[in-house]
Amino acid sequence: MPLLTGAVLALVAVVGWQGWQKYQTSQAQNASMLYQQLLETALTPAGEPDAAKVAELGNQLKNEFGGSHYAQYGSLFVAKVAVEAGKLDDAARELQVIVDSPADDTLAELARQRLASVLAAQDQAEKALALLEGDAEPAYLASREELKGDLLVKLGRDDEAHAAYLKAKAALAEDAAVGGLQMKLDDLAKGDA
Repeated sequence: MPLLTGAVLALVAVVGWQGWQKYQTSQAQNASMLYQQLLETALTPAGEPDAAKVAELGNQLKNEFGGSHYAQYGSLFVAKVAVEAGKLDDAARELQVIVDSPADDTLAELARQRLASVLAAQDQAEKALALLEGDAEPAYLASREELKGDLLVKLGRDDEAHAAYLKAKAALAEDAAVGGLQMKLDDLAKGDA
């Protein structure tokens, strides 16, 4: 009898695991299809984003697949369209949700930097700068430091901006394009002359 019970439990566990795997795969496929729909149908015939349709599909993604990578990448897209439409408060809300509970470190950093840019556009450079405190992954260090430099320039803190730009330049690969960053450094140096 114990052997039969063990066999039945093992069978239930295997079938349950397989069912869970199928459910997870189905959810990922459905989220992927909705995300693709968001990207494809978000454009009007004129080629401009349809902000209402983007928001609708973005909300559907969040409601049905909240916290997933697809939902969060959808939120990044919704925020981008909101910025292009001049709806900075809407963009900030979308990005803040990702910053508060990211699906992974990459999404956290992308949302953090984009939110800082939105806040800067809303004349909240100090708040934006606070978002960029702490360490960044090496892959994002250059863009984070350049953004910090931009914010510091906006705040009139040129010496700190120069240091941030130098840190950004040092974080770039040897063969990376540094033209725009070098121009920012040169502009700050001209201000000292």
